[in-house]
Amino acid sequence: QVQLVESGGGLVQAGGSLKLACAASGFTFSTYSLGWFRQAPGKEREFVAGISWIGGTTEYADSVKGRFTISSANAKNTVYLQMNSLKPEDTAVYYCAADRAGWARRGARDYDYWGQGTQVIVSS
Repeated sequence: QVQLVESGGGLVQAGGSLKLACAASGFTFSTYSLGWFRQAPGKEREFVAGISWIGGTTEYADSVKGRFTISSANAKNTVYLQMNSLKPEDTAVYYCAADRAGWARRGARDYDYWGQGTQVIVSS
């Protein structure tokens, strides 16, 4: 049974940091690209960051570039999202997802498996 379980969300003041983690099981983690998406109330789910299983290439949305870092630990079947210099507009539910493609794609529809999400609230 495929599972992606996010953790690390919470309430933080603007300018602060959080590190999200996503533990995966039930599939061959090392042959899937991983992505982080987020969805704010009333908005569509949007791509935040991705990491490919071929070469570990990373991709970021322009809105988070330079502030967020995605990484993965194959030995732990876990992908992380380090979020620094957080802004109120980063408030959303954050989801991790897994994609069979060898590169990190930005479309939510491209991903095969999804976690349940973790809430991030950034206060001003």
